[in-house]
Amino acid sequence: MIEIKSVTKQFQNETAIDYKDIIFESGKSYMLLGASGCGKSTLLNMIAGIMSPTSGSIIIDGVNMQEKSQKEKDKFRIKSIGYIFQDFKLINDMTVMDNIDILKLEGIDTQNAPKLLSELGILEKKSSKIKHLSGGQKQRVAIARALVKSPEIILADEPTGNLNFAIGEQVIKELVKVSKGKTLIAVTHDERLGIYFDEIIDMNEITSGMKDVISPKEVE
Repeated sequence: MIEIKSVTKQFQNETAIDYKDIIFESGKSYMLLGASGCGKSTLLNMIAGIMSPTSGSIIIDGVNMQEKSQKEKDKFRIKSIGYIFQDFKLINDMTVMDNIDILKLEGIDTQNAPKLLSELGILEKKSSKIKHLSGGQKQRVAIARALVKSPEIILADEPTGNLNFAIGEQVIKELVKVSKGKTLIAVTHDERLGIYFDEIIDMNEITSGMKDVISPKEVE
């Protein structure tokens, strides 16, 4: 279970975001819906320990992550969180499998990668270089890489942002399917995809205090 309690994030440009208390239950899928600038990506980054709240607490399975050092947060993220980034963060000149096997450098076992690639419909692309894949195929590789370590928490930042609706819908269906039994939190602008999630959270209703100087790139 992930608990967001009295969290505020202050940025250097004086933008501030105040979050209402939220609870994400273990094993459920959540869609965070809202326009750019409402704090969706910032919340994911704080849950992942990439950013720290200015105040308040993020409690994961009873552990207050704000009491941990950055090194401890990074270790927890590597072991227990699968993060699917909006820009994929794949290495274009490496193959699909090499992009996944690079996680071995962090001590992660990648032996179930072929199974995940098969479930995502791209096993036949395992020896292809990333630069030769379509946007939808790249997204599936990013999903496989995030899930290969069998994380209990999966965070997805705009997993369909660069895809047309038909392909994006298929990717979401596959993501929810392979994430079954895990805690999945996905950010999106597209409310049509909400039918595939257990719960939809409208971020415009749970954040406040944002200033006019907000930068969507910084606090999306």
